[in-house]
Amino acid sequence: MPYKTKFLPKNPIKYIGDSTKIVCRSLWERKFCKYLDENINVLRWSFETLKIPYLSPKDNDVHIYHPDFIVEKKGKDGKVKTIVVEIKPYKQTQPPKQKKSKRGMLQETLTYSINTAKWKAAKKLCEDNNWEFVILTEKELFK
Repeated sequence: MPYKTKFLPKNPIKYIGDSTKIVCRSLWERKFCKYLDENINVLRWSFETLKIPYLSPKDNDVHIYHPDFIVEKKGKDGKVKTIVVEIKPYKQTQPPKQKKSKRGMLQETLTYSINTAKWKAAKKLCEDNNWEFVILTEKELFK
């Protein structure tokens, strides 16, 4: 069974929505929730509340992408920045490498192409709203 745990923020006033219903699906998401909750520069945040339509390469149909986080943060210049954050294993952010198994290669290629379509839609939404889109991997989360 996949990892699932509730996260109860110490600062629920910062959370956009019902702070008693935050369910993390990975330790990485949980770690980031804790960072957002405790960081004094984070003004408000939410988990999987943003809905972004994207065209899936799997079936050429429109689906909805829910990025992991949307964060309102005070920048170094004092201005409020909105950042859309996706948390993914680094391996899933890179084009797949050739494998011995054709089936494994097909699955990784499909996953990567769907992720790429989602991220393209997220980048466009962010660009249109003067927001920032960021993908965080274990390389950034565990510095």
